[in-house]
Parts: sequence; structure tokens; C-alpha cells
Amino acid sequence: MSAVDAINSLGGVTSAPTGTKKKSLGQDDFLKLMTTQMTHQDPTKPMDNAQFLSQMAQFGTVSGIQDLQQSFKDFAKSISSDQTLQAASLVGHSVSVSSGQGLLAAGGEIKGTFELPSSTSNVNLKITDPVTGDVIRTQSLGEQGAGSMPFSWNGTNDNGNFANPGVYKVQLETNINGVNTVLQPDIQSRVESVSMGSGSNGIQVNLPGLGAVNFNQIKQIL
Repeated sequence: MSAVDAINSLGGVTSAPTGTKKKSLGQDDFLKLMTTQMTHQDPTKPMDNAQFLSQMAQFGTVSGIQDLQQSFKDFAKSISSDQTLQAASLVGHSVSVSSGQGLLAAGGEIKGTFELPSSTSNVNLKITDPVTGDVIRTQSLGEQGAGSMPFSWNGTNDNGNFANPGVYKVQLETNINGVNTVLQPDIQSRVESVSMGSGSNGIQVNLPGLGAVNFNQIKQIL
């Protein structure tokens, strides 16, 4: 007698309440299935031990995978909650993120850092208006060594006058071993708020002038 026939004839596995459909077998259901199958097997053709052990092993594997999946879900929730608390604690603090633009506040400055792969005789900082493309300030930072180097712009243009507050494009260029090289600036900005994104966005911090930035894009907490 097959397992299905045995169950159907004896009602070994209890049906789900009316209106609900049971889509999977649990451990209790599996044990009832195995007991029913063994009790009502053909005495002249008893179940092979290898077949019995194989079924037990398959159930153990499926059960183990389900437990592992649940453990990963619990772990992911724990990580997400921890990141949310960390992100929320950043509100009001300054962070450093990779960006090609920065916000010049009234009476403030744009500052950050950049990474040099090797020493160079000069690094040029260029500030431009992202809308018009007009160059506001070109500033020589002089000779720089390899590693992380700071920079800042005090908000004055090439004529010595203060530029209007707003978002400006930040460019850093140098010549390394005869090759013109564009450097990626890391801009410092203050965290205004934290939001929970959807899908791949995840947790985001909102930076003035830079908008929403993924939490994992933060280079440094200052």
C-alpha cells in the first residue's frame, strides 16, 4: 500500500480546517505518514530499510534547510535593526561620503578629503556652478604626498567675492607620472534625517544639498 493510500484510508494526516489549504507537511505530519505507511505495509513485501532511511534523511535535510532559512531571516532582521539604530544616532552629526558636489551654506565652506595613489607636485581644486557650468574658483593645493589629503573652499570666487549659497560641483585634478588624473572627492556633510528606503535602497541618510545617500556609502563618521 502506498503512503498516500494509507493516509487516505485512515485519515493519518488531519485535514486543515475548512476554508484553509495546507501547502506543506510538518514534522508531526511526516511522522504520522511514516507510522501509517509502516503499519499498513504489505507483510509479504515489507518496506526496505534503505528506503525507510532514505525518506528519513530527505525529511531531515528539508527540515534543516527550513531551520537555516529561518535563522538567516532572523539574522537579517537583527542586522537591519542594528543599522537603523546606528543611522538614527547620526542625525545632527557630520559624515563623509563620495560625491562630486557639496553645499555651500551662508558664511560656511565646502570641505572634504581625497585619496592620492602617489605623491604629486600639485593638485588643483576647481569649483563650478552645476547649472551654468561657470567656473567659480580655481585653487592650487600645492604639492601633496600619497594618502588621504584634506581640502576646503571658503566660498570666495576668483575675484575674492563670496559666492551665493548653494550646491556647487567639486573637481580635483592632478598629474601623476605624466598622466592627467581626476581624483574622487569625499565631501563632508551634516546628517539631517534618516529614512527607510524600499528594495535595494535600504536605510538612507538625508544630507543637505546631496539628497538621500545609502547608509553603506558613508565613508567616515566625523
